[in-house]
Formats: sequence, C-alpha cells, structure tokens
Amino acid sequence: MNPQSLARACLDEMLKDDACSAALGMEVVNIDERCASVRMVVRSDMVNGHGLCHGGMIFSLADSTFAFACNSENHSALAAAGQIDFLAPAKLNDELTATATVVNQGKRKGIYDVTVVHQLQERIAIFRGHSHRLGIPTIPIN
Repeated sequence: MNPQSLARACLDEMLKDDACSAALGMEVVNIDERCASVRMVVRSDMVNGHGLCHGGMIFSLADSTFAFACNSENHSALAAAGQIDFLAPAKLNDELTATATVVNQGKRKGIYDVTVVHQLQERIAIFRGHSHRLGIPTIPIN
C-alpha cells in the first residue's frame, strides 16, 4: 500500500467513530503521509457572545487536523500537548481550512504545526501539537 492510500485508510478508520468532527461539520480535503487539511464552516452555534467564532471551535478544527496527520502512517497516536495562538477573528459563515504538517516525527513523539486560514487565506490561528505514539497500528495490515 502506498503512503497516501495508507493515510486514507487510517483516516477512514478514525472517522468511523469521530462524532465530534462530524458534529462540527468538518470535511477532510487532503490526507497524505504526515499531513492533512480539513475544512469547516463557522455556523451560528459556533459563535460566542461577541458574534465571533468561539476559540474552542478553532482549536477543535486544528486538533482534529493534527490527529489525522499524526495517525497517517498507521501508528496510533494521541495528543500529548497542544497550544494555539489566535491571530485574527473568524466570523459567522467563514470557511476555515486547517493544514497540518510534520515538524519532527520520532519513534514515539511527534511535533506537528497546523495553520488555520479563512476563505481569503488570512491566517486565523497557528497551532502546535505534540503527539505520542501508542505502539499499536491504527488499522490491521494483512
């Protein structure tokens, strides 16, 4: 199985039980070895008292994208830490796209950066996630 097909199979397995990403309307637009892009539209139930996208929604988008990237090589991994910097507000009906790329992946620990932009490509947030591989595969390989 080539790396992109493996990444897609791992993603499909993860999405089967990912009710959170589904509930938030996240759509994977790209998946490959150690990278992923996910899109989400800011809905009325995602805005805060200022009428802006709640930071937790942006964090969730970045975190899901990070998860798909760091699980793409069939090594089950969980977040060990995550930090986000908000750079600009996202508004109702904005289409946000998060793109995760690997910074470093060791045997057990990985670091991934995620950039979140809106439809005009303005940066909304930058997220850095630290992953920990569990030592088990995401999907069985025959």
